[in-house]
Amino acid sequence: MDPFYFKPGWEQRPRPETDSMAIEAARGERWVFEGNNSSTFDARAERADLIVVLYLGRWRCFWRVIWRTLRYYRRNRPDMAPNCPERFERAFIFDWVLNYDTHSLPKARALIERWAGKRAIMQLSLAAGINAFAADPWTAFAKIDLPATPR
Repeated sequence: MDPFYFKPGWEQRPRPETDSMAIEAARGERWVFEGNNSSTFDARAERADLIVVLYLGRWRCFWRVIWRTLRYYRRNRPDMAPNCPERFERAFIFDWVLNYDTHSLPKARALIERWAGKRAIMQLSLAAGINAFAADPWTAFAKIDLPATPR
C-alpha cells in the first residue's frame, strides 16, 4: 500500500486518490496487497480469493520497523515510490505501530467477521507459520477449505 499512499518525495496522496488506486488495483486479474487501508478492505475482499491477516504483536512489529528503518535508512525500500528514502518517523513508529492494537486491529477483526464463510481467511500470528506460508503459499492455500467466491 505504501506506493499508493505516497508520491515521489514522500508527498502524501489525498485519501480519496489512495483509495481509488487500491480499488483499481484490486480490479486486476492478479494481485497481492500488503498493508492496511481499512477504507478499502471490503472492496478488496470482494475480489479476493484469500485474505491473509498477519499479527505478530505490538513489540515484535515495533522492533521490525526499527530494523527496517536502520536497514534502509536514507535509501529507498524496494516497495516505495521513487525518492522516498527510509527515515526515522517518530509519529509512525510511536503513534501508529505501538497503537495498532487500539486503532487498526479492531478493524482487521471486523473484516474477518464480515467475510468469514465468504472468503478463505488465514490468520497467522507466529513467525514460523508466516515463514512457511511465504516459502510455499500454494501448499498453505491448498489446505484451506475454500468457500465459494462469486464475483
